[in-house]
Amino acid sequence: MPDPVDPSQPPPVSDQDPAATSRSTSTGLPANVAAAIACIPLIGGIIFYILEKQDNFVRFYAMQSIIFGCAWFLFNIVSAVVHAVFSAIPGIGGILVFFWALIAALVHLAFLVVMIIAIVKAFTNVRWDIPYVGPIARKQVGEA
Repeated sequence: MPDPVDPSQPPPVSDQDPAATSRSTSTGLPANVAAAIACIPLIGGIIFYILEKQDNFVRFYAMQSIIFGCAWFLFNIVSAVVHAVFSAIPGIGGILVFFWALIAALVHLAFLVVMIIAIVKAFTNVRWDIPYVGPIARKQVGEA
């Protein structure tokens, strides 16, 4: 027999937003769908941050996507510079380029995994902070 619920106790706190599937955003999409699409790094974030003015759940994921996408883009630039520098080194340049390519591939895989996790969390109505990026995004959308 389950324990009776004490009405004087507050309901358990959850990061899940149960109303996100039922409410529509200013784009006309359900909030969880809009937030999941907004998780597409940079482009999805920019589009939904501009279009969505009401729903903080979608705006949070859009801002997080913008910041995350910028970090990914910045890594690509740094990676290209490091690759160019390493390839210019005579003798050991080929070995350094090979090891840098392995490291860059692992970092890109990590970015991809984080993006997929964010999309799944957004679609299931869970507000999830990407490490280091999430708190910055919360401040930007005024949720501190």
